[in-house]
Amino acid sequence: MDKGDIQRIKHIKRYCKDISEFIVRFGNDYEIFSFDDAYFNAVSMCILQIGELANGLSNEFRLKTKNQIQWDLIRGMRNWIAHAYKEVEKDVVWETIQNDIPIFCEKIAETK
Repeated sequence: MDKGDIQRIKHIKRYCKDISEFIVRFGNDYEIFSFDDAYFNAVSMCILQIGELANGLSNEFRLKTKNQIQWDLIRGMRNWIAHAYKEVEKDVVWETIQNDIPIFCEKIAETK
């Protein structure tokens, strides 16, 4: 893995940790999430940043890890949040942080 990939993965891991900490801080409850703009915005920014960093990973690294991590979906989620922010559905973001982010964070933690 080249130095750029190492740095990007380090930052991605930090955003994964941030999402986990936001869930603990604000509460693991969709009702809270759906009404608390600070919670929604914090999590959405982390997802956006993960997608942005994923976009900067080398093609070699993405190809090497494509069976473990769906980079296209991650970048697609970033684009959706970045370009359709007012139309972003909170329930989709919630499902992402509940179901997809924990698996992604496990997979990214395993990368070397």
